Amino acid sequence: MEFAELIKTPRADNVVLHRPFYLAVEGTLCLTGHHLIFSSRRHDNAEELWLLHSNIDSIEKRFVGSLGTIVIKCKDLRIIQLDIPGMEECLNIASSIEALSTLDSVTLMYPFFYRPMFEIIEDGWSSFLPDQEFELLSSVTDEWRLSCINKDFSVCPSYPPVVIVPKSIDDEALWKVAMFRHGSRFPVLSYYHKKNGMVMMRSSQPLTGTNGRRCKEDEKLINATLRPGKRGYIIDTRSLNVAQQARAKGGGFEQEAHYPQWRRIHKCIERFNILQESLIKLVEACNDQSHNMDRWLSKLEASNWLTHIKEILTAACLAAQCIDREGASVLVHGTEGTDSTLQVTSLAQIILDPRCRTIRGFESLVVREWLQAGHPFQQRCAQSAYSNSKQKWEAPVFLLFLDCVWQILRQFPCSFEFNERFLIMLFEHAYASQFGTFLGNNENERSKLKLPQKTMSLWSWVNSSEELIKFQNPLFEANSLVIWPSVAPQSLQLWEGVFLRWNRPSKFLDEAQEEMINIIKYNKQLQAKVNALRRQIAEMGTGVGQLLLSVRF
Repeated sequence: MEFAELIKTPRADNVVLHRPFYLAVEGTLCLTGHHLIFSSRRHDNAEELWLLHSNIDSIEKRFVGSLGTIVIKCKDLRIIQLDIPGMEECLNIASSIEALSTLDSVTLMYPFFYRPMFEIIEDGWSSFLPDQEFELLSSVTDEWRLSCINKDFSVCPSYPPVVIVPKSIDDEALWKVAMFRHGSRFPVLSYYHKKNGMVMMRSSQPLTGTNGRRCKEDEKLINATLRPGKRGYIIDTRSLNVAQQARAKGGGFEQEAHYPQWRRIHKCIERFNILQESLIKLVEACNDQSHNMDRWLSKLEASNWLTHIKEILTAACLAAQCIDREGASVLVHGTEGTDSTLQVTSLAQIILDPRCRTIRGFESLVVREWLQAGHPFQQRCAQSAYSNSKQKWEAPVFLLFLDCVWQILRQFPCSFEFNERFLIMLFEHAYASQFGTFLGNNENERSKLKLPQKTMSLWSWVNSSEELIKFQNPLFEANSLVIWPSVAPQSLQLWEGVFLRWNRPSKFLDEAQEEMINIIKYNKQLQAKVNALRRQIAEMGTGVGQLLLSVRF
């Protein structure tokens, strides 16, 4: 299919662009296969807007006489308005945008056509391979092994080709365990706590059904993670009621009789349409310009967004507490093990592991616990808060995770190497990107699409020196301790950087950020001078001491 077939009117002049907190600008609108481009003709203030079609969530058309207006609502939550003279031109452009923003084929998306303009120093596709992670693990323990049982994705379509499992469990046993777990997602290592050797594993629900089916290999696998005389905890991200209902559909949970050394705890985290509706309500509240305080607070509360944040953080803190303070191993799962499970395991690692609070460590965490672990990005991020089409698999699971990270970052502003801008960038690229990193729903699909060969990795761009500096936190001081975030309602705040950034002027915030960076730079210069003067004083003291000794003798 040629993109030209979908573009009825490739160019329109005398178009007026409206955006909140900016003056209206007149210019030329152009449509390409992947971008909407607006360019002003003013010599005093030339301006360009490039918008990916894949970033468009919905469009609305309005007409007053022969003047047409298109309101474009984006997945990154911004809203822009284009006034286009001529009804026919406006209708043509609107239908072209609708067609180009809802392409069915993944291979027609921009990452397959994008050619980078920056120097590629690092291949992001090979930056965070399982072998490298296993090498780090092998330096502290020899109780685990790399299994290639899924090398052709035949055992579990949503797992990567290589997984880390207990050394005492062979591949034949893994195959039997896979048959006993939903979607064949058998328990695999998520995190090893160096401090006490405890581990966190993740999987999907066991297929116990109403008959209480069991699998001795499954019992052996998760018991292999326990120390002699120690108990473990199974954190089920469903309510007990939902977990019991799952048995009628062939699913279920681990029976105490068959897993006597494990204590099961249910921590309910909502999923799918409930989360999507929550996002829609929150964005609607943030866009409400009525300035009525009671209305704003009631709408914010009705969205339940901060309640979801609290639930997820509470479960993550529980997992971290079991590992660090109780000295117990943990297994986390919900139903599929591709959504709330990953929120909990990744956030627990941010709490426990200082490496995950560095830029590269966090990138590795996203690759390991989200991309390789099979979070279906293509499905979950197909629509954002404005789409008019009926939701099916969409849910802001990854955005909720990033929001939780921001909550912790806000409480521990010096413990993270990255800044808020880094998290916002990940949110934007998960929904629409020129890079192939978040395309597909799992490693199996990415392999079939040949993404490493045909597209550029987001990490190649992020880790280039010019970009990396933008994402560094000037307050960062390495903190090797476990950090315990507060989940009290008073401690959780609305993430203004995402949900209000298009609804308020950012000029003063940008100026404040710049001033803070200048103060920190100046402080470092003064600290360097202090250190130099101390060295001089120490040298002078040594010289004086030697002089006195020579005089004495």
